[in-house]
Amino acid sequence: MNKYEIRVMLATGCIMIIFLFSLLYNAFSRKIDVPSCVPFSKTFEHPQLKKIDDSTYELYVVAQMWAFAPDEIDIPTGSTVDVYLTSKDVVHGFNIDRKAVNLMAVPGGVNTATIKFTEAGVYNIVCHEYCGAGHQNMLGKFVVKDE
Repeated sequence: MNKYEIRVMLATGCIMIIFLFSLLYNAFSRKIDVPSCVPFSKTFEHPQLKKIDDSTYELYVVAQMWAFAPDEIDIPTGSTVDVYLTSKDVVHGFNIDRKAVNLMAVPGGVNTATIKFTEAGVYNIVCHEYCGAGHQNMLGKFVVKDE
């Protein structure tokens, strides 16, 4: 080998060792850790609609191939719903018919929206991101009823 090739290889090896050392040093000295996956936290173990008061609700939705959980949500007219959405597997969409709500369900992340339902009726939920062979069956609905 040429002496210049040896120098370049040694310099490259030293730079790689310096980068590796700095990466490991920062990871362990600053106690940097990868965050846990949100869908496996206690909040999303049992997707549900929680009643906060007479007209305010919190909805925890988990999207997974090929369903939303919960898939049917019954609420009274005039309700405000805070939606917390995540995914267990791949990217999904969450689009509510006749409402300006269009969320992405991303694994490990939570997207939120606040929705006010002033009129009775059925508001369909569809997945607008292709998520596999059963994508067309990924549906849900809000059923808003007069009290």
